[in-house]
Amino acid sequence: MNLPSPIQKLESELLSEKQIELWIKRDDLIHPAISGNKWRKLKWNIEKAKDNKKSTVLTFGGAFSNHIAATAFACKQAGLKSIGVIRGEKVEPLNATLVKAQKDGMQLHFVSRAAYVLKKDDDFILGLRNQFGNFHLVPEGGANYYGVMGCMEIAKELDVQPDFFATSAGTGTTATGLLLSATQHQKVMVFSGLKGGEFLKDDIKHLINYTTYNSEDTDDILQHLNLITDYHFGGFAKITPELVEFANAFYRQFQIPLDLIYASKLFYGLFDLIRKNQFKPHSKIVALHTGGLQGNKGFSAQMKKLGVKLDY
Repeated sequence: MNLPSPIQKLESELLSEKQIELWIKRDDLIHPAISGNKWRKLKWNIEKAKDNKKSTVLTFGGAFSNHIAATAFACKQAGLKSIGVIRGEKVEPLNATLVKAQKDGMQLHFVSRAAYVLKKDDDFILGLRNQFGNFHLVPEGGANYYGVMGCMEIAKELDVQPDFFATSAGTGTTATGLLLSATQHQKVMVFSGLKGGEFLKDDIKHLINYTTYNSEDTDDILQHLNLITDYHFGGFAKITPELVEFANAFYRQFQIPLDLIYASKLFYGLFDLIRKNQFKPHSKIVALHTGGLQGNKGFSAQMKKLGVKLDY
């Protein structure tokens, strides 16, 4: 594991013109297969499973979920079995993400979208336990106490004290970890990769309450949150030619590859806000690269249809 992950300062004409200092926390370099916040959210969950003598980890995700792929590999490395409850009917041939998860030993269990909505329901979980045995449960995206604990370690690794953290979000787990680590003057900018991402505020609030056991502090902590929902490009795992071209331009300029589900939308939005003077001069920003590059393989059909391709 490449920890602490490197931090890299970005230099560009735009950043110089706007007098913005921007660093990128390269969590994509933590590990080739368990990169980004995926490792951080799995680390303590894996340890908890071992401590409790659980031989199996069960988790949830969509067909393109980087979390699913990372969980499969992490469990394989830890000597644990893994089960992935996948949203939607099974479609053959499996995409690259699910093929990789299966090769790493994950048992895939497909459920209808209607059933998947019940993933937090006690009776639904009981049914899974009756079917698969006494597993350690990791919620979708690692959104639990142990996932938040892992993400709280991000800020501790920094030798830069930013005015703003910036992260993408699907479940709000990483954002919660950053919020619980933020000092009084720091803001956490959370860019939703999903359409209708306003729900993330409630999910983050729930995770804060669950992690701190003190709801009285939650409103104060949420004062540091800036939830941004304008850069989803149509929704989860949706792309446009504009987004792909941005990812290519970003790579040409900085030699840093971005995934199309989360990081590319984060940095598109961040640079757009910088261009629109949404930050005061001399602001310091640390943006988190959450990894997930393996997920780009699943976009080949979409990109072919759009007449675009990634240059990396």
